Amino acid sequence: MAQPAGPAKETLPAINYPAIMPILIILGAACLGVLVEAFLPRHQRWGVQVGLTLVAIAAAGVTMATYLTDAPAAGEVTVAGALAVDRPALFLWGTLLALSVGAVLLVADRSVEPGGALVAQAAIRPGTIQDREQRLGALPHRTEAARYQMQTEVFPLMLFSLAGMMIFCAANDLLTMFIALEVLSLPLYLMAGLARRRRLLSQEAAVKYFLLGAFASAFFLYGLALLYGYAGSVRLADIANSAAGTDRSDTLLFAGFGLLVVGLLFKGSVGPFHTWTPDVYQGSPTPVTAYMAACTKVAAFGAILRVLSVGFESISWEWRGVLFGIAVISMVIGAVLGLTQTDIKRMIAYSSIAHAGFLLVGAIVLTPDGLSSTLFYLLTYGFTTLAAFGMISLVRDADGEATHLSQWAGLAKRSPVAAAVFAFLLLALAGLPLTSGFVGKFVVFSAAFADGLAPLVVIALVISAVAAFFYLRVIVLMYFSEPAADGPSVTVPGALTTAAIALGVVVTLLLGIWPAFALDWAGAGSFALH
Repeated sequence: MAQPAGPAKETLPAINYPAIMPILIILGAACLGVLVEAFLPRHQRWGVQVGLTLVAIAAAGVTMATYLTDAPAAGEVTVAGALAVDRPALFLWGTLLALSVGAVLLVADRSVEPGGALVAQAAIRPGTIQDREQRLGALPHRTEAARYQMQTEVFPLMLFSLAGMMIFCAANDLLTMFIALEVLSLPLYLMAGLARRRRLLSQEAAVKYFLLGAFASAFFLYGLALLYGYAGSVRLADIANSAAGTDRSDTLLFAGFGLLVVGLLFKGSVGPFHTWTPDVYQGSPTPVTAYMAACTKVAAFGAILRVLSVGFESISWEWRGVLFGIAVISMVIGAVLGLTQTDIKRMIAYSSIAHAGFLLVGAIVLTPDGLSSTLFYLLTYGFTTLAAFGMISLVRDADGEATHLSQWAGLAKRSPVAAAVFAFLLLALAGLPLTSGFVGKFVVFSAAFADGLAPLVVIALVISAVAAFFYLRVIVLMYFSEPAADGPSVTVPGALTTAAIALGVVVTLLLGIWPAFALDWAGAGSFALH
């Protein structure tokens, strides 16, 4: 007599722990940071949190480098197919970790703004006595200002956001990508509202970012649902197989793709889905703005590259023209509206919108050169922007940062070194030779031209020339205008801010002179198509 079959054994998902160890380290350190906030006295938290954050980033970098030495060239898919750890993902992880070091140094500095750039108590309402007291950094009594230390919760928030970014650009299915999108976004919404100065402007920026981010997440999730209805799966490879040949209606495919891309373009500050960017860049604490501008752009375009290359390459003839138009719109919005700005943080925000258009030029080039050039551009843009916001945080008056352009007049006469460094960074953003910005644009435009996108390259070159005007306007203002008698001064940066700015400047110069190493790494492999 046959015995009844026993219950089927559940198969545990295969997990390659060395491959995902950098993410696990960052998430583990973020959880430890939360415990530090819960159990350590307030006066001990800053040193422990800064040390824990930097050690975690360094450890994640070491484990990633160790895995990279034996990583398969074709990449591998792990965690039940949720994550694809391939060469582009590893390049993006390395870029995010390196940029995060500079961002943490900027956030941790307490010398530029006594007590730190972030508010001491997030619950303080603008205009109250406590609000005025905790902004004593405007006075010379640093011992009094030290009573109101910064919110050290920002460090575990940064680590959670960093982990979300790393998962976001390595996600192999859309559901994992959506969860990572929320993990990276929610801490940023909080961090945007923690500025010590200009509390109302900072809180307004946080609310706008949250509301518009919620709309973008809804678009992404709705597109995910439509694509699941089309392909019966949320994995990018399965969607690609269905798109290549199926008898299902293409309405779900293209509607889902359109909604999905809207959510991704929003996170990348691509026009016309850019409306949050100027207000959030202006209102957020400048170190947080530097972190958002550099790291979020890397994560967003890493995800865009993966989605387009892995999931929708077979229908590129359908969406390429649409993204062609969006790239032009983003470049035009960034260049034209950037010319009208009088606040330097808003000017850099519109610069980022123009650069998002340039990055999209490379993203729609579905060739190995297109992938490697876009990855290299993300690396160069991140370090230059990080250093630029670090320099902006140093120009101050009695009310805090002096961000109005008129206040930068004659800055070279007050601080020749600061003016020279900032001018170099602006020239890199404009794409002049001997800077990383020039090499980044050159390789992206070369890849697009080789792929038959000559009209788009011509448009991008014209808009690059237009955008260069508002960078040069600031340089002329610093060097050929007389400083006001009551104008701002350049604060002597502390060791942490100096290190962050030096890191950005050195990388910007090095990649402009010797880009071969980074270009070789960016082109070392393609996305894993599993």
